[in-house]
Amino acid sequence: MSAANGVKRLEGEVGNLLEEENMSEFVFLYRGGERGRSPEQAQQMMQKWGAWLKGLGEKGHIRDQGQPLERAGKLVKGKQKTVTDGPFAEAKDVVGGYTLIEARDLDQAVELSKGCPIFEAEGAVEVRPVMKLSM
Repeated sequence: MSAANGVKRLEGEVGNLLEEENMSEFVFLYRGGERGRSPEQAQQMMQKWGAWLKGLGEKGHIRDQGQPLERAGKLVKGKQKTVTDGPFAEAKDVVGGYTLIEARDLDQAVELSKGCPIFEAEGAVEVRPVMKLSM
């Protein structure tokens, strides 16, 4: 390897490290999406999700792949800590899962979310920055 190539490679590695240091965390909250698919359609959708998440991971954007969430749950609310079945009003508002990602900024996080297969099922991805607290 020539000295010039070695310097270019080193500059690229340093640039990648600097970019990684400037990454912020974001949460993708998956909402809605059609239900009632055939087993074959469900399998195809799972494969699409797997491929999309794998691609994000290979590019260094996955911090925690997350998990799907059960539809059942309870909502604990207010000073009286009232417990109700819930936590949702309408099916389209149900948070069905989450993924913790890293991106340069909110704009990049939004762009990354656009590859999500949930859009094929009329779902939505809520993209939220994770607030950094110093404790």
